[in-house]
Formats: sequence, structure tokens, C-alpha cells
Amino acid sequence: MRTRIILLLAILLAFLSARPVLASDIALVGAKVYLSPSDAPIENATILIHNGRITAVGPNATTKPPRFARAVTVINCKGMVVTAGFWNSHVHIFTAGLLHSEKLSSAELSSQLEAMFTRWGFTTVFDIASILDNTNSIRHRIDSSEVRGPRILTVGEPFYPKGGIPIYIRSFLEENHVTLPEDDSPAQAAERVRRQIQNGAEGIKIFAGSIQSGSVLIMPLDLATAIVAEAHRAGKPVFAHPSNNEGVEIALKSGVDILAHTAPMSGPWTPDLVQRIKATHMALIPTLTLFEVEYKKFGGTPEEIAETIRVASQQLKSYSDAGGQILFGTDAGYIEQFDTAEEFTLMSGAGLTWREILASLTSSPAERFGYAAHSGRIAKGLDADLVVLSADPAQDVTAFSKVAFTIRHGKIIFGKP
Repeated sequence: MRTRIILLLAILLAFLSARPVLASDIALVGAKVYLSPSDAPIENATILIHNGRITAVGPNATTKPPRFARAVTVINCKGMVVTAGFWNSHVHIFTAGLLHSEKLSSAELSSQLEAMFTRWGFTTVFDIASILDNTNSIRHRIDSSEVRGPRILTVGEPFYPKGGIPIYIRSFLEENHVTLPEDDSPAQAAERVRRQIQNGAEGIKIFAGSIQSGSVLIMPLDLATAIVAEAHRAGKPVFAHPSNNEGVEIALKSGVDILAHTAPMSGPWTPDLVQRIKATHMALIPTLTLFEVEYKKFGGTPEEIAETIRVASQQLKSYSDAGGQILFGTDAGYIEQFDTAEEFTLMSGAGLTWREILASLTSSPAERFGYAAHSGRIAKGLDADLVVLSADPAQDVTAFSKVAFTIRHGKIIFGKP
């Protein structure tokens, strides 16, 4: 009898240790689920998450949490919408609330990252100008679960022509005791590209056109070409800040992969220019809200703001209509407007559909940056990076900003069940 009891206990322990549900498991129940920007939604659906992956997705009637799943967190999502986790492809880990992170507590960093990113559904962000060592430190603290935040990809320090640090950030750099490098030659720049990639940068950023007092300083083509070529040798994408059409030309001729902004300073894009950009397979990040914020900051009139937005919207719509890839980005960390509702409104006003906007947030960046095999949509086996919205963007695009929960790798990083 004693032997039987021991055997039964051993079997029970083996069963319990082999159960597929852990305390971190989640079931999202009753939601409307958009699997991708192109798929029809699943109404009244359930998504099951285990060990950071999606284990099942389907109608409630056929998709149930495993039996004995006592440790699963069940979230009632009735009346809500679930999409793949959002990407913000233009941010900066460069606000005062993130600089000198060694002096900041975990709570302070988590709070700042929530205000900027996770509160708005971003499970992945691409930082396209910061201090690489500082950003690496924050990433390490997120990866160790000390800090709650999104996955951060980074370019580290950007590349400027000599004397090309933009006039609008010089006082900020002085106030925060930050020095950014400038490169004297293509060889020196190429060496710095190699060094930054070795130190963890997933991309490179050039200022093809850098705004100075009353002018735009254009990066010499040989410098831009050397930087881009070295980044591409390592298989890394290159972003360009164009400022105007001369900056766009440098980006085109040097082989840049992503325009970090539209360029309304130079007026509407012609069909020929749009086709030339499209032929290079370049992606475009509109950052429409940025222009309104900047013009207001520097005393622009309502008429100037409206004209700037009109031109930037024309560039966005022209490129989207031509089949160009659009990536969502806000420039958060440079501007302090973190609420994304206005950007969605402006993109919709430019003529993009809610499905095109969803693609710019999910599948397009996942494809562009090499994550499409496990991110950017909802399917069994993919990363459990998800956004739960309290309203349906098919009815109102500002619903993309109405985030109830943000889930990164199966963990809730914003919202409370």
C-alpha cells in the first residue's frame, strides 16, 4: 500500500510539473481580433498565451484554456479589440526622463517608458538618436525585468556632417551635459559605424539635411555613401533625416532605407520624385504631428501650420498610393506630445485607411526590420506581443490610441486585469 501511495504521488508530481500553464499564462476572452491588417476579424474570440507565445487563437466556442489551468490570468475582453503589438519606428531615448539612467530608479524609468510608449500600445520602438551606452543600459534593465518597458531597437548616436548638430537641440545637449560626435571624413564615419554596431546598434541614422540658423546643412554625398555602405555591410538599415528635397536626394543617392520624416519644407512631391523613392524600396515615416508641434513652438501662424500639414500629408498620400511602405512614428522623446490620437487623425485625414494605418503599426515594421517570422500579426506560435483596445479603429481611427492593455512577450506591461 505504501509503495502504491508513493507511486501515485510521483505520478501526480510529474503531471503537475508537466502542466503547460504557468502563472504568467494569459487568456484574452471575448474580444474582436484583427489577426493582421488584411484578414477579416474574428468576432468573440479567445487568444491563449503561454511562455511568451500565442498557443491558440479562435472563436470562444472552440478555443478554451487548458483544463486545470488554475494559474492562467483570464481577461474579459468583451467589447474590446485585439491587434498585434504596435511598433513606433521613430522615437528617441533622449528625453530628460531617460538620460543618465544610472541615476534613475526602476520605478522612475518604468513610469517614463509607460508615459511615452507602453501606455499607447507600443511593444517595440526604434530609437533613432540617443546615447548608445545609456540606451543599452535601459534595454538591459528591461530585459532583466527590473524595468517595465517595450523592446527597444536603437541606432545610438546619429551621424552629422561637420558642424551639423541641429540648432534646435544644442541648448538641450548643454543643459544635460551631453556631447554628440561629428565626423571629419568618410573613413572616420565608417569606423564609427562599425564600432556602434559592435556595441549593439541595430541601425544607423544620418542627418542628410540638418537644420541650422536660417539654412539646411546638407551632408556631403561621399560621407553619406560611406556610412550607408558600412551599415549595409553589416546588414543594418539606415534612417535619414531629410529636412528638404536636397536631403531626400542625398538619401536616394547614398542608398538610405528609411526616411525618418516627410519633407514639407520643399513643397509637394512630384510623381517623378515619388517613383524614384519607390524604386529604391525606401520606407517613409510621416511624423505629421511633429510639424504642428514645432511650428507652434517657434511661433508659426495657424496658416503656416495648416499649409505645412497639407504638404506633408500630400507626400504621405502620394507615397502610400504608389505602393511605398509606410511606418508609424511620432518622434516621441524629441517632442513631449506622447498621445498618439492626433497622428492617427492626421494620417486618416491624408487619406490612409484604418487598415493601412494598422499595417504601419504592425506588419510593415515587422517586415522592414526582419521580425515578420514571429511578430507583426496574431497567429499560433508567434510572439505574444498584443494590444487590447477599448474601441474599434474600423469605426474611428483614434481608437488606436485607446489602449486598455499592452502585452509584451506574454507579460502585461500596461493596464491591470
